This record gives sequence, structure tokens and C-alpha cells, in this order.
Amino acid sequence: MSVIDLRSDTVTQPSTGMRDAMASAPLGDDVYGEDPTVNKLESELASRLGFAQALFVPTGTMSNLLALMAHCGRGDEYIVGQQAHTYKYEGGGAAVLGSIQPQPLEVQADGSLDLQQVVAAIKPDDFHFARTRLLALENTMQGKVLPVEYLGQASRLTREHGLALHLDGARLYNAAVKLGVDASEIARHFDSVSVCLSKGLGAPVGSVLCGTVELIGKARRLRKMVGGGMRQAG
Repeated sequence: MSVIDLRSDTVTQPSTGMRDAMASAPLGDDVYGEDPTVNKLESELASRLGFAQALFVPTGTMSNLLALMAHCGRGDEYIVGQQAHTYKYEGGGAAVLGSIQPQPLEVQADGSLDLQQVVAAIKPDDFHFARTRLLALENTMQGKVLPVEYLGQASRLTREHGLALHLDGARLYNAAVKLGVDASEIARHFDSVSVCLSKGLGAPVGSVLCGTVELIGKARRLRKMVGGGMRQAG
């Protein structure tokens, strides 16, 4: 009897076509920026989502970590949902490796964060407090899709308060399909977006972080620091 594994969309297997593509992919040393397949992937996804640059990394956990560390310095703070992956399911990396304080808020029934609670959680400019630097959202969030209108409201809020806005878009394309929009319509509200390739697509590994030239430059240095620089990765 054939068994269907519904634990997660991460247990999908590469198709025959994907295996063939991997076997014949042009390769080079990605640490030197010489892997043509990785370079094409980064350029293609950055262009599709409306960002200046992108960075291929082994995992979504690392992609989010690099984003948090690139946006925030030691002793800074980011606001995040209690059930969000960057807070609950990624080993506390932001705090342990980035010395970044998370300020978790309860996630609403629709998967969103109450933006009034977000504003209330932003710390005053006072040396007694960690400096609030970033708001991190997730889409989809526990299977819930955040509306584009809400993302616009969150974007305006962060601009008004001098914060950056990061999206854990591990399942960005699921959200885009549900909303009936191009993924760039979601991504355009954010300063950085992480996209997983190993969920649903059947790719065996990998995520991509998209952002500005400056942010991706920081993330590339941090990727090497945490052991994410790969060689013939294409």
C-alpha cells in the first residue's frame, strides 16, 4: 500500500527531472562567487521579487538568521510572533548567535500581529532599553495567509517608526497562489525576504535571502561566519 506522508511539505522528494537537472548543472566555487547555477538562481529570484540582490544559503533557518543579524546589531531587538519560526522553531539563533533580543507578541487568529500591539512594543529611545530595529512577519503563518492590505499597513508602520521589515517567506509562493497575486506583490512591502526551495518544490536543500545590495553584502559575510559558504553548490 502506498503511504502518503503528511507530516510536512519538507518531506517531498526530488522528481526525475530535478535529479537530471542537478546531475548536469554547471558548477563552480560559490564562496568565490564562481558557481554559474547559484549566480543565476540568485539573480533570477532577486529580479522576480523586485530586489537588488539575493544570497543562496543551505537552510531557511540560516536565511532568517542572516537577515536578523544583518538588520540588527548586538543588543538590538526585533518584534516577532510567539509562534513564528524565527522565534520558536529556529533554536534561539537570533539571541544565541546574534545577541538580538526578541520581543514576542501573541499571534492573532488570522495569523497576523495586532499592529497596535506592535507599536506599543517599540521601545523608547532610552539607554535602559534594547533598541527596537526590526519587525519580522511570516507568510504563510501556521497555514494562514496575510492579506496584501495588511502587509501595506505593516510596511507603513515600520517606516513611520524607523524599523526594518523582514518576511519569513518560507511558503511565500503558497501565499501568492492563495491570494491570486504575483509573489512580488507580497515581497514589495519588505526590506528583506527569505524563500525556501525545499518546501513543496521538492528541492533537497536550500533557501534564498533577498534584499538590498548593502544587506546582502552583510549577509554574505555572516554566511561565511556561521559556516554556510558552500563550494560546488549549484
